[in-house]
Amino acid sequence: MTGSTRVALAKRSSSIAGLAIMTAVALGTTAVGAQVVVKAKTMHTMAGEAVTDGVVVVVDGKITAVGPASRVDIPAELRTFETEVLTPGFVDVRSTLGLSGAYNSNVGPVRDQDQLETSNPIQPELRAIDAYNPREELIEYARGFGVTTLHTGHGPGALISGQTFVAKTRGDTVEDAIVEPIKMLAVSLSGLSSQFQTPGTRPKGMAMLRGALFEAREYAEKKAASEGSGDDQGDDGAAGEGEEDKKASPAPPRNLSQDVLADALAGEITMMIRANSATDIAAALRLQREFGFEMVIDGGAEAYLMLDEIKEAGVPVFLHPARARLPNKTFEIAMILRDAGIPFAVQTGHEAYVPKTRVLVFETAHYAAYGLEQSEALAAITIDSAKLLGIDDRVGSLEVGKDGDLVLFDGDPFEYLTKVCGVIIEGEVMMETCQ
Repeated sequence: MTGSTRVALAKRSSSIAGLAIMTAVALGTTAVGAQVVVKAKTMHTMAGEAVTDGVVVVVDGKITAVGPASRVDIPAELRTFETEVLTPGFVDVRSTLGLSGAYNSNVGPVRDQDQLETSNPIQPELRAIDAYNPREELIEYARGFGVTTLHTGHGPGALISGQTFVAKTRGDTVEDAIVEPIKMLAVSLSGLSSQFQTPGTRPKGMAMLRGALFEAREYAEKKAASEGSGDDQGDDGAAGEGEEDKKASPAPPRNLSQDVLADALAGEITMMIRANSATDIAAALRLQREFGFEMVIDGGAEAYLMLDEIKEAGVPVFLHPARARLPNKTFEIAMILRDAGIPFAVQTGHEAYVPKTRVLVFETAHYAAYGLEQSEALAAITIDSAKLLGIDDRVGSLEVGKDGDLVLFDGDPFEYLTKVCGVIIEGEVMMETCQ
C-alpha cells in the first residue's frame, strides 16, 4: 500500500468516524469504539526513524493514520492530545503481575500470591488465567509507567510452575484483558524455591524434567496410536486388501500435565526456562537439543559466557531487570547480546518482596546507560518484545492497523524525572495526568 493510499484511507476512515460521533451525540448515546488523536513533538514509531511533529489517529481502537503532521489529515471531531514524546505502549516480556499482588499475602482475607504452587515441583497443567486478577493495583501501577501489554503468569521457583499468557493492562475480567490465553510454560533451573523437598541438586532437577518429558512423549504416542488406528481402512469401512481387521488401540487416560508437556514437545507451547548461571544455561540448551522443543532463556545473567552456544541454538533471551540481585551479572549484558546478534527483550520478572514488581522503563534505562542506543533500548520493551512473543501484528509499534496503544511523556522516556502524561490502550484513555 502506498503512502498516498494510506492517507486517502485514513481520511475516509476519519470522516466516517466523525460522522458516527456526531450522530451518536445527536441521539444522546455514546459513540462506538475508542477514538483519539495524539500530536507529539517527537514520535518514536519503532517502525523507522523518530518523527518530528508526528501524529497518530486511532479509530475504533486501531491506528488508522500515523506520520508527520504535515502528511496526516487530523479529524477535528476526535479528542486530541498533545505531548512532548510519544511511544508505543510498552510490552513487558516476562512478569507475574496479576498473580502476584501488592499485599504480598498468602493467608487471611487478602490473598494475592498465586504465582507459585508449592505442592509439587512439576505442575504444567496450572493455568495463569485461572488466577489472574485484572483489578490488582500493581497492574495499574505498571500501566502508570507505560506498560500496556503483559506476558504474565506463574513465576520462577518450581521446575515447572505453570502456564503464562498475554494480557492488556486493562479490563475488569480476565476475558477483557486476554490477548493470548496460553503462551509459554514457566520452567526454572536457576532460583529453585527452598519450599520444595526435591530436587535438592541440579542433576536431580534435570533428571526429573527429562523423566516428565519422556512420559509426555510416550503419552502423546499412545494418543496418536489410538486416534490413528483404522487409517488403513477403505472408504467403505473395510480393512485394506491383505490386512486383517485391527482393534483400535486404547487411548491413555486423560492427563492434564502430560497434555501440556506433549503440546510443548510438539512446538505448540514454548518452554521459558529460567537460567542465569552458565551451568544452568548449558543444561537448558542440552535439554532443548535432546527433545527439540521451542525455548527462550529467562534471565540470562551469565549469557556472556555462553554466547556462541546460545546463538547456535537460535534461542532468544528474556533479559533480567538490570538491577536484579544476581551473581556475576553485568549492566553491559544487553549491549553484549546485541553485539553477538542474539535476540533479546527486557523483563521486570518477579520480586519476592513488596512492591512485587520493578519499573520496566527504569530497568531498561540502565541498559541504555551501559551501551544500548536509545532506539535499541526502546525496542527492547516495544517491538522486540512483541516479536519475541509473536504478537507484533498487534502491538509494539505505531503502524496503521495495529492496536492504538500509546504512551505520552513530557520528555525523554529514559530520564528519571520524566513523567508519563498519558496512557491509551486501544484508543481508550486509561490515564491522563500532565496538563
